[in-house]
This record gives sequence, structure tokens and C-alpha cells, in this order.
Amino acid sequence: MDKQYKTIIIDRQNSVVIVMLNRPELHNAMNDTMIAELTAAFTEISKDESVRGVVLRGKGKSFCAGADLNYMKGIAGFGFEENVKDGKKLAALFRAIYDCPLPTVAVVHGAAFGGANGLLAACDIVIAEENTTFAFSEVKIGIAPATISPFVIKRIGEFGAKELMMTGKRFKGPEAEKWHLVNRSVPEEKLEETLQGYIKQFLTSAPEAVKVTKNMIGEVIASDDFDETINSMAHLIATLRASDEGQEGMSAFLEKRKAKWVK
Repeated sequence: MDKQYKTIIIDRQNSVVIVMLNRPELHNAMNDTMIAELTAAFTEISKDESVRGVVLRGKGKSFCAGADLNYMKGIAGFGFEENVKDGKKLAALFRAIYDCPLPTVAVVHGAAFGGANGLLAACDIVIAEENTTFAFSEVKIGIAPATISPFVIKRIGEFGAKELMMTGKRFKGPEAEKWHLVNRSVPEEKLEETLQGYIKQFLTSAPEAVKVTKNMIGEVIASDDFDETINSMAHLIATLRASDEGQEGMSAFLEKRKAKWVK
């Protein structure tokens, strides 16, 4: 992860990687370059077995103000096929974050407009500073939050999506928490403490077990065969109990000591 990027900063802190949106003068608005760089970064991070967690946040006054104005000017003249191609690039970014096998935490402040909500919704955990302003503002300019919708609606459900997406209204952290768009809405002075609390929990958990659990949740949600899912989960627990981590974890518990992965 030594690659130099133009619109993001990658900072490794022990086994946790911080992905920082780095266009502060434009409130970290997304353009073609940022979309491509974020996609590449999450794809690369996902392959690094020494990483235990990923934090996504924004430099400066805002998490992300959505799409960059010049980027929007460019796509305004696109034809149908060009728009499809552009939409797929953005979807690939959200999918790269969503499919990351590691625990991912978004730390949100300032503003999260439009596509920014796709970034955070694709993460496992979202912590927001309570005065952050959120908006699905697409309807205000005659479009819909189409590309982000699969990820956001997974988080907030049908009727939360109807209220927030169809009105395009602005709302703050506490309402975002009410709709489950974010996990925690906290005062600014509690933001770092809350983040470190989540990181500590991930780092005291078995690294492979965390990955397996994340994948397991996706499989259970995607399955439409309840009986087969129950059977599959019985096989999974048997495999995990016999694994090196499972044996070490159970031994540590019975011997009243810390497991080897706890640092």
C-alpha cells in the first residue's frame, strides 16, 4: 500500500488502515479520479492479510459533499451508454467497500450529500458527528439516488428510504441514527473515543472469525432456503470449532487467559 494517490491518503496505524478522502478545499466531492482511486485502494486493502480493519473518513470540514461540480458538468452531456458506464464505475466503488472482507468503519462529519451516503452505507459501521448534515438531494435536481440505493436501502429499509429519498430533505445525525443510516450519532468530542471503542472490539476478536462472520451474515441474508441455511451454518460452526483460531479461543477462555490475537 505504498502507492501514491491524488485524491485520497492511505495511513496505516499498526493493523488498521485509514482511508482519508483528500479534497478538503472541495469538501471531498467525488470525481472520476477519486472514484477510481478509492476502488483501487479498497481492492488492494482487501487482499492484505495483515490488516485487521479499515476506517473511511474525510479530511477538512466535511466527510463528502457528493459529486464534484465539474464532474457533474461533464456527465450532463453524456449519452445513455456513457451514463450506464459511469454508473457502473460508481457502483463498483460501493461494491468494493461492501465486499471488503475486513470490518469497515465510516467516520462522518460536516456533510454527507448524495453519493457520500453510498460510501458510508457500504461500510459495516458508521459513526457520525451529531451536527453532520445528510441529504439524498438527487430529487432536487431531477434525478434519483439510483446507484447508491441498493446499499442505502439495505441499511434503512423501504419506508425510511421513501421518506428520505423522495423528500430529499436535509437531516442531522440523530435522525440518521433513527433511520439506521448510521450506527451512532455522537457529539464531536466523543467521535474519536467512539471510533477507538469499535477498533478495540475488532482487535480483541479473532481476525479470521471476524471475516467469516461478516461473510456469514451476507450468506444468511442472501439465502432464500431457510432449511439449507440452517444446515450450512451447522457445518460452519463445526469447521470453526476445529480451526486453529477456534481451538485457541476456546483454550484461552477455559484457561482464563488472553487469546494470542489480543495485543
